Amino acid sequence: MDFEEILAKCGNSSRYQFLLLALYGYLMVVISMHYFSQNVISFVPDHWCYHKQLANRSFAEIEEIYSRFEYPSCTRLETIDQNGGNHTVSSERCNKWIYKYDFGYQSMNTELNWVCDDAYKPRVGQSLFFVGSVCGTLIFGLLGDRIGRIKALILANWCGFLGDFSTIFSRSLVSFSICRFISGLAADANSYLMYILILEYVSPSLRNVGLNTVLGCFYCLGLIGACWLAVWVGHWRIFLACSSVPLLLVTLYYFLVQESAQWLVTRGDIDGALQRLQRVAKINRRQVADDDFKAFRSYCEEHYRKEAKEADRTEAKLTDMLKTPRMRSTAFKLLLIFIIIVPCYNTIARNVEGLGISPFIMFSLNALTLPPSGYLQGLLQDRIGRKATAVSWMTITGLFAAAAGLVISQGSNRNVILLVGLTLAARFGVSIADGASSQFSTELIPTCVRGRGVAVVHVAGFAASFLSPYILHLGTYFKPAPSIILGLLFLSGAYVCLLLPETRNKKLPMSLAEGEEFGKGEGIFDFLSHLRRAESTEVTVEMTTKPEEEEDILMSKAAKQ
Repeated sequence: MDFEEILAKCGNSSRYQFLLLALYGYLMVVISMHYFSQNVISFVPDHWCYHKQLANRSFAEIEEIYSRFEYPSCTRLETIDQNGGNHTVSSERCNKWIYKYDFGYQSMNTELNWVCDDAYKPRVGQSLFFVGSVCGTLIFGLLGDRIGRIKALILANWCGFLGDFSTIFSRSLVSFSICRFISGLAADANSYLMYILILEYVSPSLRNVGLNTVLGCFYCLGLIGACWLAVWVGHWRIFLACSSVPLLLVTLYYFLVQESAQWLVTRGDIDGALQRLQRVAKINRRQVADDDFKAFRSYCEEHYRKEAKEADRTEAKLTDMLKTPRMRSTAFKLLLIFIIIVPCYNTIARNVEGLGISPFIMFSLNALTLPPSGYLQGLLQDRIGRKATAVSWMTITGLFAAAAGLVISQGSNRNVILLVGLTLAARFGVSIADGASSQFSTELIPTCVRGRGVAVVHVAGFAASFLSPYILHLGTYFKPAPSIILGLLFLSGAYVCLLLPETRNKKLPMSLAEGEEFGKGEGIFDFLSHLRRAESTEVTVEMTTKPEEEEDILMSKAAKQ
């Protein structure tokens, strides 16, 4: 009796699984606030250099005065002609600004005057945040496979709290950068470890629709909550205090969530795995016979304990994936997918300024695309599989992104409504493409190295995300360039996904040996024939009821009546 069979007896779509989804929902709220707080604290509203003669002027009048200059936000005026004539430009640098606060919110950039010549300072901190995320993803991925998923998850969220809360007291570039690096250690690691746990404890059907719907809905709530919490409190320091404290509550997961039984099996701790499965069965109110647990123990001792002892006393190494040809090929393809999809995701998801509407409103509109995209992703993965979902939506999103780029290229003559609509469509598509490729990749990595494997591919994606600003910067030289690059990247990602085996309705690999054999002999387009075969099977089941069976059904109904 293998793990999937014993888990089904203990319950894989019952009370404990719904508890996991509820806890994952809370985690998505606090994680989305943590991840995008970097954007919220650094919003830059319209601003102009201060002059005493502008003290009682309206924002419209100030904008009109500065509109004739090439750099209106950073130009300092010596004198202002009250009659609207010529204004004299000062040779001195501007050191004080007039801010047109968006909804009255005072960001870090406006309080510290990190604009114009000092505009690079928050970007340095943001860069250190992503450097921290690269380091944290690797560190906590290794810890997840060494000390367990739950302990690593709690440590990651502690780092997130420490980094965000200490940022409140930052006033210099050095202290700000150090705090953002510490905060970045938690980015991504504080979500995918819980994601792995849920994948290992829930049924495939609940994994598809339930998990992705929860992710979309609660991530949406977190994004909208982050925006309007900032507006409500009105100051970036108070916002960080309110958004960082909920990260500490993840500590309670140590008492609520069972450690991964699959991971314990791969570590040779079969007794520990059985103990967790028995707790799951108790929570789900399932009665599982002792003979079933004995059968599972025998299966584990036969298939995994010997392998674990040979692999350096129960520890498989990530580099072992590179020792066999098919696992090595799969590893490089997964790396390539994340190198493509993560920069595309960050380029589209963080692009909320300069679109003609408030960044708070744009953030909220972006967030509203997440619940339907999460539900649709789960539905499509359940019906057509992971591979078809990832390939199709990478292609579609590339088309949306290209179309948005063409509208942007029109400059001041662009249609704001059309641009926002295409941007939201691209955001919708990239959410499905990113979610599908993440689940697809996680399922392909064997359990024994899943934490480290997922960490490495996520690190590769975050490292490649440093290219996102430069992709956008190319638009200053050739306006359609970013849209062309995004389109090509999405199409390339779709092609790489075609080269991987489908995981839908298949027993996921636990050991490296199972990973090497997984999907062996499957062709690039075999998933299409499987789709047609599945559809024809459903129709056949509906149409091939025998007359004798129909008579039995009618007689049974008559007897009940």
